[in-house]
Amino acid sequence: MTGDNSRNIEFILLHSTKYGERSLVLHTLSREYGRCAFFLRSVAGGKAGNGRIANLISPLNILEATISNSRGGMPTVSNPVTSLPLPGLRNNPYKSSISIYLAELLFRAIKEGGNEPGLYDWCVQKILLLNALDGSFSNFHLMFTLELSAALGFRPEFRDLEAFVEPACRETAQALLRLPFSEAMLLPMNGKVRSSLLESFIRYIEIHLEYPLNLRSVAVLRELL
Repeated sequence: MTGDNSRNIEFILLHSTKYGERSLVLHTLSREYGRCAFFLRSVAGGKAGNGRIANLISPLNILEATISNSRGGMPTVSNPVTSLPLPGLRNNPYKSSISIYLAELLFRAIKEGGNEPGLYDWCVQKILLLNALDGSFSNFHLMFTLELSAALGFRPEFRDLEAFVEPACRETAQALLRLPFSEAMLLPMNGKVRSSLLESFIRYIEIHLEYPLNLRSVAVLRELL
């Protein structure tokens, strides 16, 4: 960012960390700046104020805010509001757990400053799809992980994944790669196969990124899905 002008932007919240007693660092993905951290000042304000901020900073929320330059420091965000409400994610514990995983995956897999063309709009589309799904969505995180690989520039084919996938899961992995998204959502598999495939897909991404992702949310998905 250059100059002293402020501007309103929309962004996906991936992660937040406390800074002192009353401030937060928001780790975000936006169309304009890709993966970028913003500083949010003075979030305290009594129970009502704290509750509002707690609702806003849920992982994968799509927010709109004013972004301003900070001289020699991190850009500052002010007046954040919800841009696209996601009641389907927040009111369903299974979707909420998937959203936490998706946010952590994006936070870990996209480097600071990374901004693949079209990545933001693709992410928004997938978030809104998960929010809207009424039927089966237990395979959503698997397809998202595979498609994120493609969005980051290393689209997998089965021969690329085969070495990472357990023999008993290879037929299912081939089906996920072959089927359209809507049909892949209906592909039957038990929790053990689903967990094994997710770990395989994550290892594939780690090999290409050349660093471990250390995703804590995977353990929660393993219990729920």
